[in-house]
Amino acid sequence: MTGVSGRPRVEAERRAPQRSGEAVYGFPPAELAAAAPEARQISPLVPGAGAIEDIPDGALSRLVVLAPPGTLERRYVLAQGLRVLAEDGILVALARKAKGGARLGGELAAFGCAVREDARRHHRICQTRRPARALGLAEAIAGGAPRLSSALGLWTQPGVFSWDRLDPGTGLLLGHLDGLAGSGADLGCGVGLLALRALQSPAVSELACVDIDGRAVEAARRNIADPRARFLHADVRAQAPGFRDSGSGALDFVVMNPPFHEAGREDRGLGLAFISAAAALLRPGGVCRMVANIALPYEERLKAAFAGARMLAQRGGYKVYEAIR
Repeated sequence: MTGVSGRPRVEAERRAPQRSGEAVYGFPPAELAAAAPEARQISPLVPGAGAIEDIPDGALSRLVVLAPPGTLERRYVLAQGLRVLAEDGILVALARKAKGGARLGGELAAFGCAVREDARRHHRICQTRRPARALGLAEAIAGGAPRLSSALGLWTQPGVFSWDRLDPGTGLLLGHLDGLAGSGADLGCGVGLLALRALQSPAVSELACVDIDGRAVEAARRNIADPRARFLHADVRAQAPGFRDSGSGALDFVVMNPPFHEAGREDRGLGLAFISAAAALLRPGGVCRMVANIALPYEERLKAAFAGARMLAQRGGYKVYEAIR
């Protein structure tokens, strides 16, 4: 059972309410929509941030939102934003025009808001106040809330990577995870598909499931009922407590499907950073199995970071590598 916030009731009751005058969701360009210095970060893509679902109704006076590109996710965040604002509280929402910004004004108007809209630097910037009677918030929150996917057979949520389908790269890597043993990590674990496959091996003693998206971590936690698994909301690129500090040079294996998009834009450096992180986490002789799009130039970094690397498979525009530390 869930409350209006979209958080399961039992979980919501376990968490202490978070009260603050202002908050910010994501990292909107300051020159377009400045958040107050004291505004609390509440994006699930920021490890250590608060959660918008945990803020009580009407607790905020102002909220600045860098709206996500996906329709269900964006309407969910906007509806949550209106829920947590006090009546007449200020909501500033913006997005690149090609990434949902063109729809922002209409979506806010459908919630019963009077919207003032501006266009600058390829963004649409909407400012509104929470109306006395907002419309359709519960429906939008339900539409973007965690749910059990019939396609995946797993818990997931709009906004998580490949939230409603099996990513073909992940699907290819799933067939090449035999023989794993010892202590390992799934870097960028998503909802836990690779972790579930890795844990089919009785020789695996423990597995750290790590993702920068807190929604993915919570979904993986619900999907993996295995005491060998632990779950970390962390940036693979950072020295996160409980992750890199304790795992450096100690793991027997790493599995991963590295991202190559950040903030809606291609960033090939992400995959390179994941390869470096995997190498730093593994003991000598430890193994990394990863999948990547065939267009991504990871071979040189694999050769530099590992004692040896080879391609295990190539299909459908993806390639699977095994690299030995």
